[in-house]
Amino acid sequence: MTKSPFNQRSEFEWHIPMTGDMHVPGIIYASKQIIQDMDELAIKQLCDVACLPGIVGAAYAMPDAHSGYGFPIGGVGAFDPSKGGIISMGGVGFDISCGVRTLLTGLTRDDILANQEQLAEKLFHTVPSGVGKGGDLLVDGDELDEMLYRGAAWAVDRGFGSMEDLKRIEEGGFMRGASAKHVSNHAKDRIRNQVGSLGSGNHYLEIQWVDKILDQNKALIFGLKEGDAVVSIHCGSRGLGHQIGKDFLDELAPPSRKKSKKSKHKSKKSPSFASQIPIPNRELACAPIHSEPGKRYIGAMQAGINCALANRQVIGHLVRQAFSEIFPNSNLDLLYDVSHNTCKAETHTVDGKDKMLFVHRKGATRAFGPGHPDIPIDLRDAGQPVLVGGSMGTPSYILAGSAEAEHKSFSSTCHGAGRTMSRTEARRRFKGRDVAESLKHQGIFVRSFSFKGIAEEAPASYKGIDEVVRSATGAGLVIPVARVRPLVCIKG
Repeated sequence: MTKSPFNQRSEFEWHIPMTGDMHVPGIIYASKQIIQDMDELAIKQLCDVACLPGIVGAAYAMPDAHSGYGFPIGGVGAFDPSKGGIISMGGVGFDISCGVRTLLTGLTRDDILANQEQLAEKLFHTVPSGVGKGGDLLVDGDELDEMLYRGAAWAVDRGFGSMEDLKRIEEGGFMRGASAKHVSNHAKDRIRNQVGSLGSGNHYLEIQWVDKILDQNKALIFGLKEGDAVVSIHCGSRGLGHQIGKDFLDELAPPSRKKSKKSKHKSKKSPSFASQIPIPNRELACAPIHSEPGKRYIGAMQAGINCALANRQVIGHLVRQAFSEIFPNSNLDLLYDVSHNTCKAETHTVDGKDKMLFVHRKGATRAFGPGHPDIPIDLRDAGQPVLVGGSMGTPSYILAGSAEAEHKSFSSTCHGAGRTMSRTEARRRFKGRDVAESLKHQGIFVRSFSFKGIAEEAPASYKGIDEVVRSATGAGLVIPVARVRPLVCIKG
């Protein structure tokens, strides 16, 4: 696959015409600079997604797109169940419902700077982070199932936050239709002591400050002004979500062609009818939405979403506790919590008719425009808050969904900066200690259990977040509201 088939439709919109087995075109929203630097595998994966049964409209890539497992990260695909549409593990992502939660502190940048190092240490020791790191909260048996059914609402019932929080979380804090019985015991084992923890990789807990307001009216509705301090939490469903994806991939994927001929053990798994769906590669293993395995995966995936919502709710409570020890009168109201690794059943307009579609957003954020009924009523006039993370030393953005995004991307937009190099390459190029020291000189305190993790997440291993947001804005997918910069970053 080469980049030559692109047809540029506007400054920030590029089309890949249908060829071969593609049912729909590919559409990439990006600037010319981003397109020129986009990796070839991500483009091929976008075309592969366009070959899946029941896809409608187009296979979309956001400006932060880069290659992932099956689907590109930053990829969006909507599937019509009435046309044989499918549900794909690779299209959801293995960190089910990874997302961002932003809290308003009621404090200023100066308040944080006066207590910066103390806050960094307090948060680092209050919120568990790192590979396999869990905390003191143990969730087991029937209570674990209850968490998988009720998400953040379960956490609020346990005393982690308030009912007011639920109004500012997508789906009101929990996905209806979740099925804990379709989550394996192994997956449940991997979350028992990890609710309320960040994990590793690109997950973070940041104290940020608003350095620029980009839309005064929407910022007023969101409760933001220049100089304000906010807290952002980026994490997902931990090992449970990954195991759900692996379990169903093992069940539904065609046999691997890479199996050694010398192996004495042959797989006893009989391929199900779902594994016979013609797919470009096994990473796009899927099942028809209305099939028995499709329904099981959707139920398990929705339980994974609830796990992530509960996880961020508990972390938010721990952050509030940490702040209260240094700022006794702090409140930390929730601005919004939204995921970017999901598949949701949503009504969208296709060929002039409203259709129920299953919208896969992998490393892409839902971005409903002003007036949408699923936006909290006190935010509805502004549009849904869209929380886009940077990379430790770079800005992050608070955006608002646009009405235009409905017909351009099934109300979807970018989720972050997007990697430009692998974690292996980042470790080769950067030393974590040097990265941390460099950030400290910039006034950013980074705390992590692992310098390796800091090296992997070095800001230079990501695209420029400003160019990503400029592309999403120029394409009409979002409206910028505020730019924020980090003061404290807790990494796994």
